[in-house]
Amino acid sequence: MSVLAIDAGTTGVTALVVTEDGQIDSRGYEEFAQYFPEAGWVEHAPEGIWQATLAACRTALDRASSVPTCVGLTNQRETAVLWDRETLAAPCRAIVWQDRRTAGICARLREAGHEPRVAELTGLRLDPYFTASKFTWLAEHDPRAWAGVREGRVALGTVDSYLVARLTAGALHVTDPSNASRTLLYGLVDGGWKEELCELFGVPMDALPRIVPNYGVLGHTSPGAFLGLSLPISGMAGDQQAALFGQTCFAPGDVKCTYGTGSFILINTGDEIVRSEAGLLTTVAWQTPEGARTYALEGSIFVTGAAVQWLRDGLGLIGSAPESEALARTVPDSGGVVFVPALTGLGAPHWDPGARGTIVGITRGTTRAHLVRATLEAIAFEVRDVVEAMTGEAGRAVPVLKADGGASGNDLLMRLQADQLGTPVERPKIQETTALGAAFLAGLGAGVWASPEELRKTWHLDRRFEPGERDEAGYERWRRAVERSRDWAST
Repeated sequence: MSVLAIDAGTTGVTALVVTEDGQIDSRGYEEFAQYFPEAGWVEHAPEGIWQATLAACRTALDRASSVPTCVGLTNQRETAVLWDRETLAAPCRAIVWQDRRTAGICARLREAGHEPRVAELTGLRLDPYFTASKFTWLAEHDPRAWAGVREGRVALGTVDSYLVARLTAGALHVTDPSNASRTLLYGLVDGGWKEELCELFGVPMDALPRIVPNYGVLGHTSPGAFLGLSLPISGMAGDQQAALFGQTCFAPGDVKCTYGTGSFILINTGDEIVRSEAGLLTTVAWQTPEGARTYALEGSIFVTGAAVQWLRDGLGLIGSAPESEALARTVPDSGGVVFVPALTGLGAPHWDPGARGTIVGITRGTTRAHLVRATLEAIAFEVRDVVEAMTGEAGRAVPVLKADGGASGNDLLMRLQADQLGTPVERPKIQETTALGAAFLAGLGAGVWASPEELRKTWHLDRRFEPGERDEAGYERWRRAVERSRDWAST
């Protein structure tokens, strides 16, 4: 037996066919367009995401040795999507999680004194990152699209619920707790949509999807919509919770960091809702079909791998992302250069949407190699900021950090990370753990695997990076540079 996993990320869709022993049988990948209509705005065309999903799945299925028995889905979180319930066409582009246009709405609600109550209910904070303020913005600025929402013709959701609607030809309008808990509309304790929050953000509750468990048969794909296949959809989760599951971080205290467009560090807190006073987020990791919820504490860093992409595409300093490691190794350190990659503001633990990218310490002797090395160091410093806040609040030490995502393949970055944390970093043989987590959830839901304990046996170590000497002076320069980057856009 095998499982088809769909990973609808921020820049493209990956499809994997995963076998019973946790190995990848085949894969497909398709990028989709990014739109930046104004400074700080990031949009996707929902139809583009769907077409990329079809193309990636077609490639993976064509290369697979057998037809999968079920489908699992994972997705970029927080992105706001609208679509017509009948035609499934989107009346407007999706507003992406990176988008900062709703900073004013969040500030307005904060100034009105709503943030403490919102944080109490959701475990989150008032920030443009989350979905609800994006819906508020659409209600205020796109009356044509929002009229359909009020009239019941247009559905609201995140990328997971949109793709399930497409996969089932509109038969299902559902989401799961891991995605719902990222919207600012979900109550952590009650485990459902909160009328109080929907009223605050002006979101009709009946336009939202039904919340279902993270695994178990949720419905079936429509052959007419999805490549002629009728397969049970039996697992779904937001990308970072899926990666936590794919890394088999099933026990309280297990920690993973996914190095992707941004970096996201999650620690499993079991059935305990751990509240943060240090800029971290409380979120649902997953929920069983019986209703038991596992929670996590999360540090969300908006720009890490995207900073390396900026070096490539924005500055032309490197020809490819992997080239960053070789170039950074040509210098022993960053030469005193510090890069704060606040290209879309700062996430955890600072939460400053007005911060902007900052490079300090440049001299006549600075080369592109120094800037590239400073970028890798910045990623390690950002993760250290979060882990130190996280371990203090969760009350647990981190004996090992499990690393995954594209940038985890950079050996120099992993060594720098181990040094900065003073903790070993373990990289698995399969680094596409986001898609793997979707496969694991779907396989559990459809009976491919009997238990999480069975899944642990499929995890295999690629390399362990032991910590060396910690560059405390470099970290102190980093902290000073972060302060200089803050509140820049509103100055």
